[in-house]
Amino acid sequence: MGDRLQPVLAGVVTAVVGFASSFTVVLAGLRAVGASEAQAASGLLTVSVAAGICATWLGLRHRMPIAIAWSTPGAALLVATGPVPGGWPAAVGAFALCGLLIVTAGLFPALGRAVAAIPAPVAAAMLAGVLLPLCTAPVRALVEVPALAAPVIVTWLVLHRFAPRWAVPAALVAAAVVIALTTTGVGVTPGDLRPVVSPTVPVFTLPAVVGLALPLFLVTMAAQNVPGTAVLRGFGYRPPLAPALRATGLASALGAATGGHAVNLAAITAALAAGPDAHPDPDRRWIASVTAGIGLALLGLGAGAATTLVLLSPPVLIEAVAGLALLGALAGALSSALAPASASDPQSREAAVVTFVVTASGVSLLGVGGAFWGLLAGWLMLLLFRRRTQAPALGLPGPQEPEGNPVVGGQSGQVTGR
Repeated sequence: MGDRLQPVLAGVVTAVVGFASSFTVVLAGLRAVGASEAQAASGLLTVSVAAGICATWLGLRHRMPIAIAWSTPGAALLVATGPVPGGWPAAVGAFALCGLLIVTAGLFPALGRAVAAIPAPVAAAMLAGVLLPLCTAPVRALVEVPALAAPVIVTWLVLHRFAPRWAVPAALVAAAVVIALTTTGVGVTPGDLRPVVSPTVPVFTLPAVVGLALPLFLVTMAAQNVPGTAVLRGFGYRPPLAPALRATGLASALGAATGGHAVNLAAITAALAAGPDAHPDPDRRWIASVTAGIGLALLGLGAGAATTLVLLSPPVLIEAVAGLALLGALAGALSSALAPASASDPQSREAAVVTFVVTASGVSLLGVGGAFWGLLAGWLMLLLFRRRTQAPALGLPGPQEPEGNPVVGGQSGQVTGR
């Protein structure tokens, strides 16, 4: 009994921290792309149950602590993207297509390798640009609703210093308390708290496919599945990536009709289930991820109550809690994006800066959001840099050399290189 208690408790902590620390991001993202109150609650329930089912199945099947979560960076992307042409049904269609792309990555490893081949600084810069607007919400909340925001931020600061794992859940509790103390004359019925399932027929539009489905797929792969795999490998496991992609992609595609945006390998909470705190014996830690999956599915049944809490508060306050939850991810993304360039890819940092600026600007062209244009700008800049640097090595004219002349090293007739 004692042999199972430790991983079970670790799984409970993983589920609670995973749900409480970022469910506000999910609700904010779904509402941003056009979901109603009921549809947002349905989406939160869907991703919770879908992640729970995948974690339970993969843990029991492979006897590894394969923690599954919803795509928190993907939800932040929804906030940054905002309404898409075609409204909520078009967003649902984009969710379904994203799930199918994840399944395809699991069926054809070349696609997964292509995503992994995106230079890490560029991928991190896109993620940082997506997260930045939401991470500034605590400052905006202090300006707009200081009496409500100050207790939340102070609570987060104190807990972040002494118990970082519980900083965001404690901030959420503080937000609930100040909302309860300041909200009067609003009745909450039992019907508002029950689980909600609200199906939507998906619609596929080109702007939603290009501006939402593709960036959601790339963010989910680059910011969740790839790091999630790395975490498991760091603890000595050889995770079955292809089966995990097929399972989570299928769950995402099926869950899209009821509002789920994407589920994937956990990256932020993966270490809670896969690390030695879950159990000294690595062969017993799968119990923690299975427990976390069951716990997350059960917590999803409270999506109606979570949505009600969000609706009772000023929107900027909930965005502030979501921003606090993502500050660590923003810091990590900026660190990766601005890291010194490697000798093999010296222009990656410059391309990452362009990607970050374009993505964070929130520019929208042809109904397509900034995440796509930022990634495209960074990728095109890398292609340009590589074309210019490879031209001399291929015997092609350099950027300032006349057609047909060799590249020389400062003096006429002295050819550099071989």
